[in-house]
Amino acid sequence: MQIDDKKIKKVLLDGNYVTADDITKAEAATKITQGSIADWLLTSEIINKDLLGQALAEADKVNYSDLNTYKPNQEQVRLLPEDIAKQFHAVVFRQTDKEIVITTDNPTQDELSKKLKTIFKDKKIVITFSFTEDIEDAFIHYLKTLDTRFSEIIKQQKRIAPELIEQIIDDAVAYRASDVHLEPQEKEVIVRFRIDGVMQEAGRIPKEYYGNILNRIKVQAQLPIDEHFSAQDGAARQVREKYTVDMRISILPTLNGEKVVIRLLSSYVRSFSFSDLGLSQHDQDLLLKAINKPFGMILVTGPTGSGKTTSLYALLKLLNTPDVNITTIEDPVEYKMAGVNQIQVNTQTNLTFAKGLRSIVRQDPDIILVGEIRDQETAETAINAALTGHLLLSTFHANDAATAIPRLLDMDIEPFLLSSTLVVLIAQRLVRKICDQCRYSISVNKEEVKKTIPADVQKYFTGKHIVLYKGKGCSGCGNTGFRGRTAIYEFIEVTPDIQDLILQHPSTAQIWKVARKQGSVTLFEDGLEKVKSGVTTLDELLRMAEPPKF
Repeated sequence: MQIDDKKIKKVLLDGNYVTADDITKAEAATKITQGSIADWLLTSEIINKDLLGQALAEADKVNYSDLNTYKPNQEQVRLLPEDIAKQFHAVVFRQTDKEIVITTDNPTQDELSKKLKTIFKDKKIVITFSFTEDIEDAFIHYLKTLDTRFSEIIKQQKRIAPELIEQIIDDAVAYRASDVHLEPQEKEVIVRFRIDGVMQEAGRIPKEYYGNILNRIKVQAQLPIDEHFSAQDGAARQVREKYTVDMRISILPTLNGEKVVIRLLSSYVRSFSFSDLGLSQHDQDLLLKAINKPFGMILVTGPTGSGKTTSLYALLKLLNTPDVNITTIEDPVEYKMAGVNQIQVNTQTNLTFAKGLRSIVRQDPDIILVGEIRDQETAETAINAALTGHLLLSTFHANDAATAIPRLLDMDIEPFLLSSTLVVLIAQRLVRKICDQCRYSISVNKEEVKKTIPADVQKYFTGKHIVLYKGKGCSGCGNTGFRGRTAIYEFIEVTPDIQDLILQHPSTAQIWKVARKQGSVTLFEDGLEKVKSGVTTLDELLRMAEPPKF
């Protein structure tokens, strides 16, 4: 969030939104993290985004428009010509027969009012404040299709490869894609984005231009351009006027040519905070208690792409204060965080998770993050680190929280060491969120429940009428009905009862039986609460989690 620190301090203190002590803490923290005061206050949950928006709006003597809650649709956005919208960073927030509300990140611009009066001659014009990033999200409605822009670039015959790549990355960032896939076919190259975990075709490029595109990507990633028959991995950074995005690049030879997958690590991922995790109040309290312990191990389990690393970094943001030392070892380092010592695994120099972790422990940091526990050596080193006065966070591949314990014991970890160090086990999956812009409710009666809801799920819905939610599909969500993702969770707190059980080499079922008595809920049950509150759909939940078999 790019807002001047001096302005933030004055506005928040003058309006009594925060105390002088809060600002002092924020200034001390940002000297270490090199972030902004606004970001620190938001991450620490001293103030929320709505209150910050209202405070900044008051300073400019205007109202605040929340573009996250009330997202403008394509028809609204296009009421303002694209060149004017982007020149003044403005978007139409609301309109009636007599009035139009235009929101901008700089309401004091002199020329804006004059320009708006020439466009909306018969209406009263009201100008409000919104955050820059929210306004830019709305600009997605101005985008032409990639195929249209590809055709325009190819007709110009100038910088074809660089411009095609720029357009692809621009769109991927605008649509908040996590991956870009360039898939060569016999006569063309298909461009696909992974958006909210689901692949979507974005456009097609004539194959004759792919060689130059491929070479440019390789040069940016510092990979050999004359190698076409082996797998290659690299990294690059795309710096544009509106954003900077770090990219992990993987290239594999296929029968039709080299396939490229670009993993995008953009600022919208880095801004993720603890309050964005989608935790229930009970789980929030449990996790806050766990990370405030002086030592012990917190494990997050789940398959690849389930958001484990993102969750751990949201916790690191809370823990990253001037009075603690944090060191991570990762493969690769995905999110760069100021104030944290981050180490990249490098097999060529024999810097593995286990060896790197041993060296980290010798430097005695307060908090350690291990990207992944993959083998017995790393597991033993991690547990010893947690036992000797360090708070250790890590990820582990297991289907659910309870399965992590038998899996670690199968790696010949001593039961008494494991029971002494484990603090909390978390399993998570990501589900797509219903688009706020086109969400609608459906009332289902008892007879319809029997027809539309699977038999093993019907017992979770009681009452004469059940309300479910769906997305109709709109321009804001690419007609999918979904926009963004949230996590569903399974928490097991390692209490004295669980510690005693670990000493007996328990099965997953035995662990879950005790955890259940303590109040733990399954991934499905946690997700069901999100279904009932309209965050996601039942079909989406069933795609990611099964009802418990007990």
